[in-house]
Amino acid sequence: MVEDTPRTPAATATATLRPNAIGFVDALAIGLNATSPAYSLAAVIGPIVALVGVHAPGVMLASFVPMVLIASAFYYLNRSDPDCGTTFSWVTRALGPTTGWLGGWAITMTGVLVVGSLADVAVNFGLLAVGLDGWAANTLIRQALTVLVIVAMAALCVRDTQAAARLQNVLVLLQTLCLFVFAAVALYRVHTGTGSLDAVRPSADWLDPFGAGSTALTGGLLLGVFVYWGWESAVNLTEETTDPSSAPGRAGLWSTVVLLATYVSVAFAVVAYAGTGYLAAHADDEEAVFASLAREALGGWDWIVLLAVATSALASTQTTIIPASRTALSMARRHALPRRFGLIHPRYRTPAVSTWWVAGTATVWYLLIHRISENALADSLTALSLLIAFYYALTGIACAVYHRRRLTAGVREFLFIGAGPLLGAAMLVWLLVEAVADMADPANSSGGTSWFGLGPPLVIALGLSLAGVLVMLARRAVSGAFWAERPSVYGAPADRTAMSARQARPQPVPIVSGSREDH
Repeated sequence: MVEDTPRTPAATATATLRPNAIGFVDALAIGLNATSPAYSLAAVIGPIVALVGVHAPGVMLASFVPMVLIASAFYYLNRSDPDCGTTFSWVTRALGPTTGWLGGWAITMTGVLVVGSLADVAVNFGLLAVGLDGWAANTLIRQALTVLVIVAMAALCVRDTQAAARLQNVLVLLQTLCLFVFAAVALYRVHTGTGSLDAVRPSADWLDPFGAGSTALTGGLLLGVFVYWGWESAVNLTEETTDPSSAPGRAGLWSTVVLLATYVSVAFAVVAYAGTGYLAAHADDEEAVFASLAREALGGWDWIVLLAVATSALASTQTTIIPASRTALSMARRHALPRRFGLIHPRYRTPAVSTWWVAGTATVWYLLIHRISENALADSLTALSLLIAFYYALTGIACAVYHRRRLTAGVREFLFIGAGPLLGAAMLVWLLVEAVADMADPANSSGGTSWFGLGPPLVIALGLSLAGVLVMLARRAVSGAFWAERPSVYGAPADRTAMSARQARPQPVPIVSGSREDH
């Protein structure tokens, strides 16, 4: 459904995304908010502590390594090809259309899986922050408000990229400030011995990720990848950002650095104040970890942390729609998806159809999976790690392959364009294999349930992957133009000519018109 469709006859008109709509700071805020720092911490700090104990800050540090290496790949690929489809466009160019299509599908599906859950968390913690605990406990009220939040965030994405960016600036400042206030108070109470839980004096040894053993580290890293995921949303806005070939990539890199500082400091504070026993006992209850812990540490000021998680999830609801919708737009421009997904609103110059498609599909998924069980909702989020590791690894490989002629130009090029991204990709592939092996055992899923003899998260991930292959084959049968593309290499004469034309004149796409014809 397309909102505010104009009545003007514009069937043959063209439009592009609005250039220079946001700047570097806006892109940085969007990259940070897309990770949902406060919510991500609330969701994983308990499980990570249950695995590695006091070495949780070390796991946060170790998880940063593959992320910053893949962020380097995003930076250099974006400089060569500033396309809002990011991984889809780059992997297609380097590794071929089939691999590129699957990478694009993985990105869109991550949005579908997580948007509803993020909105639900925003509603839940928002109600708790204002004292409406009864509403938060009412499933019908929560679901109704969650759907309203999804619709509101999608409408803002469609209506005004600049207004959306301004909202993100406010939300990222608010949640970051709340998190650091919480961390400072918790550490102060540990220092003064006034905490009410089993406090532990923080130590530099906590930064050692191997302190709990390699098996525990593997599980912790899988969770760590989830808490960093999302920073690349800044790069998906490349065509709408000032200095598109540089600013979005820098925003992605700096997002990972800021997240590292945030996660390590808050992990130190939480582990020191609560102790490993409390956190491990509440590993499966994100509300208890941050809501109850906030009441313990801040007393009547616990709304600060509740507000941080609510604003974090609210911001991420919006920013998670961005990469999925822009990827669908890019795929439609290359004829990898039906043309309607590439329609741009003539007034707001945003990908209206793909935005509403992502929001609508995510809403349906949220409502359906919630009907199955609360465990199914949690399992769908666990399945995210497989999709994330898949398309991040593809991006790292694509960077080295596409720029292979540059790798011998100097040490910088070899490390940051070739070896670094490949190392990051190798780490993610290893984590992907470990995750598949872990999720194959139903005993490791939420509630220990089994679907077809496998863990539900693996079934969900495999089901979405199979659906992607079927959709791809169907699309190829209808229109094979995209699959006629051949991989290219940076610096090839034909590639330079095409890239110069692309940067000088953005690819036009149809605007939304009153016609309901589906091309």
